[in-house]
Amino acid sequence: MCLRVLKPLALLTLIMFGIVTARGQAVTNTPTKPKWVADVSAGLTLTRGNSDTTLASLTAAAGRKTDIDEWSLGANATYGKAKVTQGATTINSTTAQQVDGFLQYNYLFTPRFYAYARVEGFHDDVASIHYRLTVGPGVGYYFIKNKRMDLSAELGPGYISQEIGTQRENYAILRAAEKFHWQLSDRARLWETAEIDPDVENWGNYIVVAEFGVEADLLANKSLSLRCYVDDNYNSKPAPGRLKNDAKTVVAIDYKF
Repeated sequence: MCLRVLKPLALLTLIMFGIVTARGQAVTNTPTKPKWVADVSAGLTLTRGNSDTTLASLTAAAGRKTDIDEWSLGANATYGKAKVTQGATTINSTTAQQVDGFLQYNYLFTPRFYAYARVEGFHDDVASIHYRLTVGPGVGYYFIKNKRMDLSAELGPGYISQEIGTQRENYAILRAAEKFHWQLSDRARLWETAEIDPDVENWGNYIVVAEFGVEADLLANKSLSLRCYVDDNYNSKPAPGRLKNDAKTVVAIDYKF
């Protein structure tokens, strides 16, 4: 089953990148390429007293958009530890240790309709997800697309390879996702994303990932901003002894360059 799924997925991905390469070679006298836009944000929470806790988060993202294609990539790391003293006993524990990242390429057939190729990785030590690799092509459509707002939806096949607890799994999925961005004002913006990845052979096995955030500029040149966002990760079949849902709220300072 795995080979039967992987072969068409690999073929679709190669065809899409072949089209993109041919299009890029055919375009001449192209205007100056749009620059990459990147940002890095960091957040830190400390408590001291009856309990000593540390929670740190670091996020990096970059993207570039042209009339024919779009690139987006990002990575996120979260680490937390706690030390609780009860009399003569001290308990040390790791409360968060998570790393994830993604890379996505969109090829625009029209200003609104596009094909994409995406790869993402995920690790969560506390949830016993040693690794999760998700790959797949698909299609997307912008229902709203202007300077202040965009709303898009994506659908396509995919493949997950992961190790949860002591079990390794490989299975085909059907990825469905939506993304929303809204420029509330010249200095504030809002975003929201959601994705569901069900196993095509067992619909009761699925993963849901969602994020909601707001951001406001702190400087007139918009290079520094304050952002607050909530991440939610739901796994219908977690590792033994682990909960299905993990959520985190992050307040961070963001720097754009």
